[in-house]
Amino acid sequence: MKNIEELRNSLAQNYSKIESGEMDLKTGKELANTAGKIINTVKVQIEYNTLLGKPQKIDFLEINE
Repeated sequence: MKNIEELRNSLAQNYSKIESGEMDLKTGKELANTAGKIINTVKVQIEYNTLLGKPQKIDFLEINE
């Protein structure tokens, strides 16, 4: 997964799979939990950059058009 947009799309697909029965709820929950952990690491990186007063580009948040 290259960026936040891909993560969002993956989560939406997983939701559809759970809804249709293609994916069991337990697997969906684990994937959502992992996604949350990924997002939390980005939050830590943002907070760290803020504390240093050095805004830095975070590749994971960049969306290539």
